[in-house]
Amino acid sequence: MGAEAVKVLLGMSQTRVATVPIAVRTKVWSIPRRVPAPARLQAARELVEKDEKTAGPDWVWAKETVMLDALIAKRPKIEVEVQAIQIGPVVCLSCPAEYFCQYGLEWKKGSGFPMTFPVELANGCAGYVPTLAAFDEKTGGGYETRLTAYSNLEITAGDQMRDAGLELARQLKPMPLPQRPTAPPFKGEGWSYGNQPPQVR
Repeated sequence: MGAEAVKVLLGMSQTRVATVPIAVRTKVWSIPRRVPAPARLQAARELVEKDEKTAGPDWVWAKETVMLDALIAKRPKIEVEVQAIQIGPVVCLSCPAEYFCQYGLEWKKGSGFPMTFPVELANGCAGYVPTLAAFDEKTGGGYETRLTAYSNLEITAGDQMRDAGLELARQLKPMPLPQRPTAPPFKGEGWSYGNQPPQVR
């Protein structure tokens, strides 16, 4: 696949390629995991000792809490990478998360590019990354905000990734969208094949 890509690049018009800016910016940093409260962890340990079939639906969440505790002992932080990849008037902003849609909309609004493509689960997997509003105790919620072995970054992680993506996009200079040449005015009568009256009998 790589060889085919090189072949296509070498065969392209160099004058055309030179007019399209291509650039990449990257930011890598570590985000801490959320730590379950000691009482929650103790209750989870007691629940997972019970039979999964009779312990009820909370057994699954208890198991996740115990697994998270083990993860934190090994890796209390997760390294994340956010990228801005420019191809002319397009910027792809990526993060290693199942990223809430609201953040993608904010990337599109603030990138400064004519076309912005949010890309999630790139260069890793940090689990669900909800908005701060999703963590609100009165109006938020959902399985993505539950503290599990999969979804556990500190609650500002989404804002951090959003801000990093916008910061990287602003380091690039967007190319304007190419303008399609206008078609000349139509002259003639067109194809008359379809210009027939209806037949009901």
